[in-house]
Amino acid sequence: MEQTSSMSVVNHLEELRTRIIIIGLGFVAFFILSFINVKGIYEFLIKDIDHKLTILSPVDVIWAYMMISVVVALTFSIPLITYQIWKYVSPGLKKEERSAGLFYIPIFLLLFILGLCFGFYIIFPLVMNFLMSMVDGQFETMFTIDRYFKFMFSLTVPIALLFELPAVVLFLTKIGLVTPNALVRKRKYAYFALVCVSVFITPPDFLSDVLVIIPLLLLYEVSITLSRVIYRKKQSD
Repeated sequence: MEQTSSMSVVNHLEELRTRIIIIGLGFVAFFILSFINVKGIYEFLIKDIDHKLTILSPVDVIWAYMMISVVVALTFSIPLITYQIWKYVSPGLKKEERSAGLFYIPIFLLLFILGLCFGFYIIFPLVMNFLMSMVDGQFETMFTIDRYFKFMFSLTVPIALLFELPAVVLFLTKIGLVTPNALVRKRKYAYFALVCVSVFITPPDFLSDVLVIIPLLLLYEVSITLSRVIYRKKQSD
């Protein structure tokens, strides 16, 4: 009996290792494709900048291109990542839960892209304009390419990941690990965690914090509402 249990653990670890390798290979493939086309992506990302970005060494360009390629590769890897996670957990799910799980894969991708767009088109320009208004002509501004993109992605990517919250809650509700009542009971702790994350990922100013906190709290409330819908449907089946 003990040997069977040990074999089961080994099989689970081997399965997990396989899934991680597949995800890693897929990410590398997307990264290479992104890096090949990175110049076009770079031109798109800087099209609204009034002046050219500065480099202090040739390595800065490589780092910027690599950061861009990583974000693009991560975006396209979302369906692969969610599918591999679903394949790993699906043997322990009921038949209807397994079939429903595939439905969430495009939702994860859609929410991640929405989060990136929200961060890139709304949060990032507002934060940049606010920070530049503090300069008020007193300083000469110069953006280095690596720090500019590091700042951009440190603001937009965490927001995109947090936008996955409704899909995660829906899936966990569907498989019975989360209930809407539990989400309501833990609301104040969730709010506190989201506020802490928002303050951590945004620049140290009140406006940036508020611009990120409010959408995240709304996402949590949307998650509770969607969880109720899924939970009631599950109870009626």
